[in-house]
Amino acid sequence: MIRLSVLGSTGSIGEQTLAVAGAFPERFSVVALAAGRKVEKLAEQVRRFRPERVALAEESGAEKLRTLLREGGPGAAAPDVLPEIAYGAEGLEEVAVHEADRVVAGLVGAVGLRPTLAAIRAGRDVALANKEVLVMAGALVTREVERAGVELLPVDSEHSAIFQVLSGQRREDVARVILTASGGPFRTWSAERIAEATVEQALAHPNWDMGPKITVDSATLMNKGLEVIEARWLFDLASSQVDVVVHPQSIVHSLVELVDGSVLAQLGLPDMRGPIAFALSHPERLPLEVPRLDLAALGSLDFEPPDRGRFPALGLAWAALEGGEAAPAVLNAANEVAVAAFLAGEIPFPVIAATCAAVLDAFLGRGSTGSGGAGLRDLEDVLAADAWGRAAAHEHIRGGRKGREEGREEVSA
Repeated sequence: MIRLSVLGSTGSIGEQTLAVAGAFPERFSVVALAAGRKVEKLAEQVRRFRPERVALAEESGAEKLRTLLREGGPGAAAPDVLPEIAYGAEGLEEVAVHEADRVVAGLVGAVGLRPTLAAIRAGRDVALANKEVLVMAGALVTREVERAGVELLPVDSEHSAIFQVLSGQRREDVARVILTASGGPFRTWSAERIAEATVEQALAHPNWDMGPKITVDSATLMNKGLEVIEARWLFDLASSQVDVVVHPQSIVHSLVELVDGSVLAQLGLPDMRGPIAFALSHPERLPLEVPRLDLAALGSLDFEPPDRGRFPALGLAWAALEGGEAAPAVLNAANEVAVAAFLAGEIPFPVIAATCAAVLDAFLGRGSTGSGGAGLRDLEDVLAADAWGRAAAHEHIRGGRKGREEGREEVSA
């Protein structure tokens, strides 16, 4: 029996993780759950899985959860024993270090860094879906993984594919890895049309069912850029050994090119239950009841180079990697701020990438005083870089908004 703790249980990855775990009750026991503000959904999960500990973002949510659990719910009795209920950053860490065999890091964004590090330091294996953890602090996290002697198992479909393909291969035989990108909802759009994209259009991903932040990242191709940075740290590669190709069917999840010219790939239908199950059960595999891949029915698979002109966010990943350990944390912070502003209707779609580029350029241009090329000694260094990136992004967006408003006033006058 594998004891699981799930960070981000009410999000897309968290729900699919629990679906897999629930299908194999003889293999998995869910002992701890952490969620944000979806209290009713968390209450349903607690009634079903009976975890020992749970956490929410806010104290009010924790109180509401206690009330909901005491009352029971539709078709479900109240638990005989209520779980320990915590909240805030401390609650997240309590779930992360709870007595589990494997922690699923399914949070989105920088909020996942501290609890994931806590889990690693507590000796827990981590199934990592929270790519920002390695984007922000790749060197620090990988050092802690080595020190603690734990496994870091990728959940992203692309990194899971590489992990699977590399099994049995010597790392010195790897020439490069090639991440596939669907191209997002705007793959065939002109630059002019992309400039007018709405939030609803950006959230209409053609292949994958993901949360809003990751879906917007897929639309800008920033998601693939973040995965480039994640791959560099997961597989101990140089930035030049990580490449991207657009593959609109999302059947080939990634490829590995070896020094003799051989190229190995992992294929499957676009369904996150596959990589989640692999991370939960590794080194074994689970007999999943999922649709099977039929290559003859597909007929053909298409590949094309990414267009960095229409999707400038992608190239920022390599610039950040070349800029030192702190630069990716700055880039990630700027992107989180810009995506939130776009989802709130505060900025147009192209300003997401423009904000990220401006903030990264400013950081790298600070020279020795900015320590853009310096290493990250500890978590406080990472959080300082993150804070700098967020402040710079907010400032850039405020300045741009003011300029756009002044421009509209001149036109109306």
